[in-house]
Amino acid sequence: MLEKFNGTIFLVIFLVHFIGFAYYGFRCVFQTQSFLNQYGMHDTGAGIVRFFGSIFFGSTAMAIYVGFIRPNGVEATWGFFNLVFLQNLSAFIVGFYSTKINKLGHTDKTSDEAIYAPLFLTILSALLCYGLADKIYV
Repeated sequence: MLEKFNGTIFLVIFLVHFIGFAYYGFRCVFQTQSFLNQYGMHDTGAGIVRFFGSIFFGSTAMAIYVGFIRPNGVEATWGFFNLVFLQNLSAFIVGFYSTKINKLGHTDKTSDEAIYAPLFLTILSALLCYGLADKIYV
């Protein structure tokens, strides 16, 4: 198992990253009302919040497959890891734009979580692309 991830450090980074994805997916899909309330969104936003959560679930399912089920492990999965990195980077840029520049829809419940959570995930996914490069870019 550890050899698939070049050791414990990258396995832990992988787990933390995709547990974060699973957490946000679960919150968006199954705890939609509390998610909407937390950020001061109207109930009519439930559909798009659930759609957003489904993307997290898809990536988490793929991570489980390449990390723990697929016989070759993460070998030759550069497309997946790079896509996840670009999704995280895009979420960070859009979160920064939405929170600091555009401010459309801001309420007293607006927080900087839209910046810091994607930034953290971007750093983790960049570390995975770098640390697993010898395996994913085969």
